[in-house]
Amino acid sequence: MPVELRAEAADYSSIDTAMMTRCVELSAIATDHGEFPFAAVIAKEGRIMAETTNRVVRDADITRHAEIIAMSEVQRTLGRDLSDCTLYSNVEPCAMCSFAIRESGIGRVVYAIESPMMGGLSKWNVLRDGEISEVMPEAFGGIPEVIAGLMRREAEQVWQKWNPVAWAIIKHRGCLGSPEDAAHSRHLHAVPRRRSLFRALATLYRMWRSA
Repeated sequence: MPVELRAEAADYSSIDTAMMTRCVELSAIATDHGEFPFAAVIAKEGRIMAETTNRVVRDADITRHAEIIAMSEVQRTLGRDLSDCTLYSNVEPCAMCSFAIRESGIGRVVYAIESPMMGGLSKWNVLRDGEISEVMPEAFGGIPEVIAGLMRREAEQVWQKWNPVAWAIIKHRGCLGSPEDAAHSRHLHAVPRRRSLFRALATLYRMWRSA
């Protein structure tokens, strides 16, 4: 059953642990369907709004990453602006997913395993790029809060159990994972987007249309 927790806004620790635990569980389930162990959870105020795994193999579609699917599902109920949501992923979102995260305005991103070759923070810095939200505030949200490395060992154990040989090669190539001495979590604070007159007018227009 989906996890639902309540906590003060300033204290996400118990929620983050519960949500990442669910995300790691989902990553193990993904392998039962022939997928790589990727999964994502989106939560708002301690309540899961969407939980998904990759569907690249099942849908024969390379764009069907767990994060993209989860964002698509949540927008059906919450609309395009997901600034009050946290996205949890067992692996650092790739650049493709990170651009979608920034465009949706998701306020927090929490992941377990770093992705030095493909990551939207470690490699391409999309998640922390301030220029795109300064130049195009109508399209991109502010810089989200990022917590990296939460439950990394638990998430890596799923990959190890799925295919020990493949996981050893993936780590050796530096595609996923980080050295043991870098296992501690990183916490990067959010940076709000500057105000945009165009975005404010667009919001008012949508409210008027829906009235």
